Amino acid sequence: MSGTNSPEAVKKLLENMQSDLRALSLECKKKFPPVKEAAESGIIKVKTIAARNTEILAALKENSSEVVQPFLMGCGTKEPKITQLCLAAIQRLMSHEVVSETAAGNIINMLWQLMENSLEELKLLQTVLVLLTTNTVVHDEALSKAIVLCFRLHFTKDNITNNTAAATVRQVVTVVFERMVAEDERHRDIIEQPVLVQANSNRRSVSTLKPCAKDAYMLFQDLCQLVNADAPYWLVGMTEMTRTFGLELLESVLNDFPQVFLQHQEFSFLLKERVCPLVIKLFSPNIKFRQGSSTSSSPAPVEKPYFPICMRLLRVVSVLIKQFYSLLVTECEIFLSLLVKFLDADKPQWLRAVAVESIHRLCVQPQLLRSFCQSYDMKQHSTKVFRDIVNALGSFIQSLFLVPPTGNPATTNQAGNNNSGGTVSAPANSGMLGIGGGVTLLPAFEYRGTWIPILTITVQGSAKATYLEMLDKVEPPTIPEGYAMSVAFHCLLDLVRGITSMIEGELGEVEAECQTITETASSPTQSSEEQELQSTSDQMDKEIVNRAVWEEMVNACWCGLLAALSLLLDASTDEAATENILKAELTMAALCGRLGLITSRDAFITAICKGSLPPHYALTVLNTTSAATLSNKSYSIQGQNVMMISPSSESHQQVVAVGQPLAVQPQGTVMLTSKNIQCMRTLLNLAHCHGAVLGTSWQLVLATLQHLVWILGLKPSSGGALKPGRAVEGPSTVLTTAVMTDLPVISNILSRLFESSQYLDDVSLHHLINALCSLSLEAMDMAYGNNKEPSLFAVAKLLETGLVNMHRIEILWRPLTGHLLEKVCQHPNSRMREWGAEALTSLIKAGLTFNHDPPLSQNQRLQLLLLNPLKEMSSINHPDIRLKQLECVLQILQSQGDSLGPGWPLVLGVMGAIRNDQGESLIRTAFQCLQLVVTDFLPTMPCTCLQIVVDVAGSFGLHNQELNISLTSIGLLWNISDYFFQRGETIEKELNKEEAVQQKQAEEKGVALNRPFHPAPPFDCLWLCLYAKLGELCVDPRPAVRKSAGQTLFSTIGAHGTLLQHSTWHTVIWKVLFHLLDRVRESSTTADKEKIESGGGNILIHHSRDTAEKQWAETWVLTLAGVARIFNTRRYLLQPLGDFSRAWDVLLDHIQSAALSKNNEVSLAALKSFQEILQIVSPVRDSDKPETPPAVNVPVPVLLGPISGPGLSRPFVRTDSIGERLGRYGSSEPPTVTDELEDLNLWWAAWNTWYRIGSESTKPPVTFDKLTFIPSQPFLTALIQIFPALYQHIKTGFNMDDLQKLGVILHSAVSVPISSDASPFILPSYTEAVLTSLQEAVLTALDVLQKAICVGPENMQIMYPAIFDQLLAFVEFSCKPPQYGQLETKHIANAKYNQAEWVALNYVPFAERSLEVVVDLYQKTACHKAVVNEKVLQNIIKTLRVPLSLKYSCPSESTWKLAVSSLLKVLSIGLPVARQHASSGKFDSMWPELANTFEDFLFTKSIPPDNLSIQEFQRNESIDVEVVQLISTEILPYANFIPKEFVGQIMTMLNKGSIHSQSSSFTEAEIDIRLREEFSKMCFETLLQFSFSNKVTTPQEGYISRMALSVLLKRSQDVLHRYIEDERLSGKCPLPRQQVTEIIFVLKAVSTLIDSLKKTQPENVDGNTWAQVIALYPTLVECITCSSSEVCSALKEALVPFKDFMHPPASKVQNGES
Repeated sequence: MSGTNSPEAVKKLLENMQSDLRALSLECKKKFPPVKEAAESGIIKVKTIAARNTEILAALKENSSEVVQPFLMGCGTKEPKITQLCLAAIQRLMSHEVVSETAAGNIINMLWQLMENSLEELKLLQTVLVLLTTNTVVHDEALSKAIVLCFRLHFTKDNITNNTAAATVRQVVTVVFERMVAEDERHRDIIEQPVLVQANSNRRSVSTLKPCAKDAYMLFQDLCQLVNADAPYWLVGMTEMTRTFGLELLESVLNDFPQVFLQHQEFSFLLKERVCPLVIKLFSPNIKFRQGSSTSSSPAPVEKPYFPICMRLLRVVSVLIKQFYSLLVTECEIFLSLLVKFLDADKPQWLRAVAVESIHRLCVQPQLLRSFCQSYDMKQHSTKVFRDIVNALGSFIQSLFLVPPTGNPATTNQAGNNNSGGTVSAPANSGMLGIGGGVTLLPAFEYRGTWIPILTITVQGSAKATYLEMLDKVEPPTIPEGYAMSVAFHCLLDLVRGITSMIEGELGEVEAECQTITETASSPTQSSEEQELQSTSDQMDKEIVNRAVWEEMVNACWCGLLAALSLLLDASTDEAATENILKAELTMAALCGRLGLITSRDAFITAICKGSLPPHYALTVLNTTSAATLSNKSYSIQGQNVMMISPSSESHQQVVAVGQPLAVQPQGTVMLTSKNIQCMRTLLNLAHCHGAVLGTSWQLVLATLQHLVWILGLKPSSGGALKPGRAVEGPSTVLTTAVMTDLPVISNILSRLFESSQYLDDVSLHHLINALCSLSLEAMDMAYGNNKEPSLFAVAKLLETGLVNMHRIEILWRPLTGHLLEKVCQHPNSRMREWGAEALTSLIKAGLTFNHDPPLSQNQRLQLLLLNPLKEMSSINHPDIRLKQLECVLQILQSQGDSLGPGWPLVLGVMGAIRNDQGESLIRTAFQCLQLVVTDFLPTMPCTCLQIVVDVAGSFGLHNQELNISLTSIGLLWNISDYFFQRGETIEKELNKEEAVQQKQAEEKGVALNRPFHPAPPFDCLWLCLYAKLGELCVDPRPAVRKSAGQTLFSTIGAHGTLLQHSTWHTVIWKVLFHLLDRVRESSTTADKEKIESGGGNILIHHSRDTAEKQWAETWVLTLAGVARIFNTRRYLLQPLGDFSRAWDVLLDHIQSAALSKNNEVSLAALKSFQEILQIVSPVRDSDKPETPPAVNVPVPVLLGPISGPGLSRPFVRTDSIGERLGRYGSSEPPTVTDELEDLNLWWAAWNTWYRIGSESTKPPVTFDKLTFIPSQPFLTALIQIFPALYQHIKTGFNMDDLQKLGVILHSAVSVPISSDASPFILPSYTEAVLTSLQEAVLTALDVLQKAICVGPENMQIMYPAIFDQLLAFVEFSCKPPQYGQLETKHIANAKYNQAEWVALNYVPFAERSLEVVVDLYQKTACHKAVVNEKVLQNIIKTLRVPLSLKYSCPSESTWKLAVSSLLKVLSIGLPVARQHASSGKFDSMWPELANTFEDFLFTKSIPPDNLSIQEFQRNESIDVEVVQLISTEILPYANFIPKEFVGQIMTMLNKGSIHSQSSSFTEAEIDIRLREEFSKMCFETLLQFSFSNKVTTPQEGYISRMALSVLLKRSQDVLHRYIEDERLSGKCPLPRQQVTEIIFVLKAVSTLIDSLKKTQPENVDGNTWAQVIALYPTLVECITCSSSEVCSALKEALVPFKDFMHPPASKVQNGES
């Protein structure tokens, strides 16, 4: 105001006033003298005031009524010129605020008069305005009068006045309220007690209000009255009023001065009581009106809605809601409900348009919407206003599509014409994009043929209305097509934008506060805890309330929003619109997700998903969820009942891709439009930015993406990223260039999407994984039962997710790998499986190479977790999976082999899990891994894993797919054993340490430590496991494996066994070796005897291996030999073990069963092993027999001295200090390994075994057929060769029973025949008299025995007879080969070589050899008491009698010759012994036997062979002569010691021999040869010799002479008689030569006899003898007639001696008798 207060201004004012008054007086001088006077006095007044007062303006104001008076009077003249001048002057005064209240009242009255006279209307308005605006002096009635004045001017006819007045009224109303506001400002500091206004108190009681407030109150109240067409209380003098103006004024007040109403109860009361009812009343025509309903239906005509009022009402409502919502909760509910109703389809288009605009105004105020939600939707019995608004918008949008604007024909027509011009064709050609060159499509929505353009209406976020601002229109405007739709569309977008930004902002604050609270809570502050707790709980309560509001808001609006947005999305043809819709859906989905509203979140996501896929695409996830969750009425558009979309909705989109649907049976192709791709990108965006809130709807998102990826033909590449790849199915996928350029981008976003999973929290990550898993399950279900290309999306993405989340792999490892393992890798579709395995192995490899924190080496649990799935893959049978698994293992070994540590058991387990039936390539790969481990990694793995390595290597040995692998694995076992040997010390230390730990754990748990071979120390257990594995391989079905394993096993035990603790040997023997022997024995005895044709392929099998049985035989041989060798070489270790004798027995039992097996190879080998354990290396012959017993002959073990492996610093000192032992071996005295007694027991056990083998193997079978098993010669030989050595150990206790047993075996062994096949090898030829090795062995055995007896003690000598018996039994074989059971044997000459016939051996050499032994032995032992007592001589004679009696009939001529010579030898020794013991009668029974033997031999019944030469005959005769000589020298001279009968027999025999009578059947020549002249002569001479034995010393000798004489004479008589007979009969024929010789011999004998009788003393000659001699004479005389001259001369000699008998008869007789 300084401008008006400054002295210059004041001076100017005074000047102006004076000039105004002067002008006035001039004007009124003529017509209005009173005025002139007043003016002049006024000038004086002014001057006076100016002169007197310093405060000129104040003084002026005081006197203002006087100062103003002249001007008022001037106005009263009603002269235009004067009036204008006065009004100007008054305005000047006003502007300087020098008008008092009274003056102002006067001025207003004056103005009123002017108004009533319609003078200077514009000037009036100006004056009023200046009056009211410059100061506040006008109050109450004056003020109301001024306002009424303006109103009245508003209703004049003049348009200008009208409008100016309207503006003035508006300004005045504003001024009134501004004053009130200013008044409040002034009084604000003074706090006053508000007086409560009773609701029912009189409207006019405004006594509590201050002056300005009262004015305002009165003014507002009257405005309401006026709008309601009631009389005003305060504005007296109003003549007319329009509702439209009234409503505008109300709106402006409410809009401009909300605080007035909010701060003053009186005003609030007005609002409630007056404004709202008024508005509701005025709305009624709009509510009742239905467009298109015929008026006749209602009795009273319905008032039509009036656009100007309706529109203004809506503006008022907007203000009320916006500004006074908190006061007018209930009223607003009604207003909002009305708004919603105005959107109904049956309301006029303009009404719907303005209603939408009003709603838009609300939609841009999220806080307001929030309040609605809190006040209505969240209250129990209230209308769900917020929901209704959103739903109404949705329905509104639907109605625009579904109901074409039909009301009155005009409207339809108008709608049609709106399209006139170029745009009408737009829908038609929209399908052919860009064909028309320059044609650009309008953005629009199109749905089921309804085409609605999208108009650009507002900037987003501001609700700038078009029709709500049309205050000048009276008629409803025509609404352009698409306007309402566009506004509604923006309403939705703004609504979403507002709500989401508001809620997310608040959420952000809450989260930030929580953050700070937790931070402050965690930091130690001084503030009291209660305070802190208080703040926290407040925070919590606030958040709970807030969260409830947010959730309610979302719950209320999402259905409607979704319905509308989905529909719009479907209908949108404009990329920008589509983008906006998708953005809205996306933000809503994200918001719902953040608030945890699952259903709504999923619904929005479903909508986006559906948009991404082609129409009607059968994707169950989407259809089921939408049907279930969106059963809201407003969703019917997009729900199941309107699934069909008309073709037009497809035509307006550019098709950018054609592909195959992902379905079990894809029918045809599907098309993707650019909108689908747009939706897809939104979906990707959603997943990328809001992955954390997706939760379970990952499933929807991923399922959709999977289908899109499939249709677009993206295929997974390494690492799980999807790359554009041509579909396997061929040309079904067609992509436009537009989409081709997009694909890499999409694929990139897809990858980024999964890369960003590393920023998700754990729970969200789990959701993602679960979704991928269930997606994968679906893809798998689809891939069942066909080998089509499956969808690998899920698997690829699982892999990708796993790879990017490696840093926290633990939390997702189990679900991830679990799914891949249990589901994908076991799927029948190979492609599916392959990817499952690829993903799994990639993850495992990545996990192992990832730089974890802490590193894997310190995080064993994680390492095992990572490796576990690799192991689990072993339970899957598909070979392709296993191959992947093994390749993975190989790669892990190559890259991480050194750092596997505790993971080794798992890795080894994988190799070991390969089974036999899994194909060669698998086994080969696994084996490759194992080889790598054994060659490179044994030193790096924990020693506890070595046992697993052994097991795995062993298991490969047992695989029967590939022989080479089995054999190589045995080689690996050997390498492993070598490694153990070299690193023994370190391994042992480590294992012992581990053992201690485990032992401790076991004790804590209270359980026993469980590991194989437990009591043994751990290092020994390792060896035992190795041995056990090799043992298993030794009984593999394949001979090559058995052989290799056997050799390896025994080599290992041999080479490295010394490392074992002494006690462990016990386990080796019992658990490994004997166990193995048992199994081999069992397998061998049950093996198949079928012939194996060929060994697979063209390999020929040798006949000695062509049955399983024979192949097993080889194994048995190898095993038995191996065990025996260990027993032999390690006896010094084994014998100190407690149960060595039991082990010995078991071993012997094995040897026995092998020896008795029906297989020559095995049985022979068993004996070799027997020999080995008895430590006989070769059969002991006489010549090289050791002087000491063989026990000392232990072959020294090969490993001498300290053994040092390459890697060892110190030599191993053997636990049993072999050094000492060897030292002892070297010393002179033999080591005493154990006490004698035990040793003896062992040898006796061996003897018993030997006996059992012998007796069993040589016992003849009961029946014979082709297959009967007969032991071979080498076997029997070996068997017998064992005896001598064995005997050395047991001879001290060897008794007759044992000898008996031995004899039986020897006898049986010799009796066994040989097969014709083998005979050529054993019998060089039949003619050569050679002993077989078996026979030699038998004799050797007996030889050993007799030598032992020879040097043995007395009590052993009683065994001689038994040995003689045995030998004599063999001697008998010469004539009578032994029978082998019932077996028929052939003579070798008749046996056919290649038939299975049995050939009897030539036993002659053997028998003869035995005989020589007998003779030898007898020569040594003839005088032994036992030999004498047991009548050995008699037995020898008896035995020899057989060949001797057979003589020429013997199988071999040499036999009887040897027999004779032996007899002679034996008798030459034995007879003196016999004579010696004559008195004892021990030899009594021998003599008759001997006599019979002589008889049988000398007068044999066998005929000499025809081809016998004379020389031979003579030689044989000389043998006979020898016998007779023996009789004459050894027997007859000692007749007095010999039984009489025997002598008689001998005499008779000599007699018989001396005169040979032959039958006449012989021819001369034959007789000539056959006559044994020498023999006869010898007999005769012997007879003679004993006839005249002169030196008769005993009566006994005389008796033998007499006997001999008598025999001789009788014999002579017989011969002569027979000769005479024959001579007479033969007539002229000469007699046979032999008879002639005989007669000559007899004749000579007679003469000799007579000579000798004469020489003897007469008293020695018996009278009978003489008588016999004389009786010969007549016979002799008769012979005289013989024709033979020889006979004659002999006769002459014989007759001559008779001359001495020519004596006188008498005396002679007497003499003879005396």
